[in-house]
Amino acid sequence: MTTQPAAVVRSTRRRPPATLLVGAALVLLVVLAALVSFIWTPYNPEQAFPADRLQGSSAAHLMGTDRYGRDVFSGILYGARITLLVGLVAVGIALLVGTPLGILAGMRGGAVEEVSMRAADILLAFPALLVAIMFGAVFGASTTTAMLAIGIGSIPGFARVARSGTLQVMSTEYVLAAKASSQSAFRIARRHVLPNIAGMVVVQCSVSFAIAVLAEAALSFLGLGTPPPVPSWGRMLQESQQFLGTYPMLAVWPGLAIAVAVLGFNLLGDGLRDKFDPKLNGGR
Repeated sequence: MTTQPAAVVRSTRRRPPATLLVGAALVLLVVLAALVSFIWTPYNPEQAFPADRLQGSSAAHLMGTDRYGRDVFSGILYGARITLLVGLVAVGIALLVGTPLGILAGMRGGAVEEVSMRAADILLAFPALLVAIMFGAVFGASTTTAMLAIGIGSIPGFARVARSGTLQVMSTEYVLAAKASSQSAFRIARRHVLPNIAGMVVVQCSVSFAIAVLAEAALSFLGLGTPPPVPSWGRMLQESQQFLGTYPMLAVWPGLAIAVAVLGFNLLGDGLRDKFDPKLNGGR
């Protein structure tokens, strides 16, 4: 029986997971659409052309036009910008608040851990979408309101992940040695805890981004997200529902865009988890 050279085996083990590659490709597609919208769109996505309303796909309008005569392809490109903006800000808020809170709870324990985790549990009882709907109803529909609400609703996920990882790191020998050498808690968190839980936090970022995309689309669909005339995938989907029987492609394009973005970030998160989990990488 022949055996493969060690170099070949190591090369095979280090090959990125397929889910990571597919997810990264889909996310890159959404990012490219957003970047292209900053420098070019076939038409002004906010300008209506009543004479061109409800046209099918053609050379002039790649994805057709909506009931106001607006170019659907231009709206899809611009909508990617809104989607990524909401996701980045919402995930950023949850990351910057939830991660330090989880690390603090894991390192201090006692009353600090109990109070912070119970507060996170209470907030976790209200899904990000429900929090966003409440904020939208109270403060009015806007992109800013959606970003803040989705970000606040995502904090418990980061706090729980960070706390779980911190508890594992705090039980290791090198952290015990750092404590014995009288290193400060801040130094231990910066040099030992944060680098070791970074992989878990990155995976949580990807998963939370997918949730933010769905939440933003749902808010826009309900009229509580990005206000018109700024294009949004969720509102494009909402405006197309009355034409499902006659012009179904009006719903297909924004629905497909949402599906690609959510699937991409979910697959990216799964791939990153497989890559960072030592049990899935032969103990490396």
